[in-house]
Amino acid sequence: MNITIVIDSLKDDLAATAEIGDERVATVARRLTDTLGASLRLRLQDVLAQAALEISAKLPSGHVEVRLAGQEPELVYVEEAAEERGAAAEELSARISLRLPESLKTTIEAAASREGVSVNTWIVRASMRATEPRRATVSTGRRLTGYAKS
Repeated sequence: MNITIVIDSLKDDLAATAEIGDERVATVARRLTDTLGASLRLRLQDVLAQAALEISAKLPSGHVEVRLAGQEPELVYVEEAAEERGAAAEELSARISLRLPESLKTTIEAAASREGVSVNTWIVRASMRATEPRRATVSTGRRLTGYAKS
């Protein structure tokens, strides 16, 4: 999906409208178009993410993700594996927004790719592992300390 075309068209429309005024209006319009491009790109991605969630909620299995290829978003259908469908004891219905540093996001995407699962599935599994109660380790009292020489 090429949203750059839409953003460029809107910038051109604003520039054409600014030509009606004097040099001051043209300067303000140039500043607005510079700001408008980045802001509009983020807002369109938000709209696509909401649409993906709504579509996913209506699908019998699998879900739709918004993925970025460079700066261009793309809607991708991700089919849920049979083992994931059977393993889910409760329906996943709670949603949260999570802001991550770009480096952590990249690391998570790579880990999910290595495991062959979606980023969402990977984060759910990692969260479940992190919140599982830990078994207490039993100490036998046979601990050695000190130095050894070979």
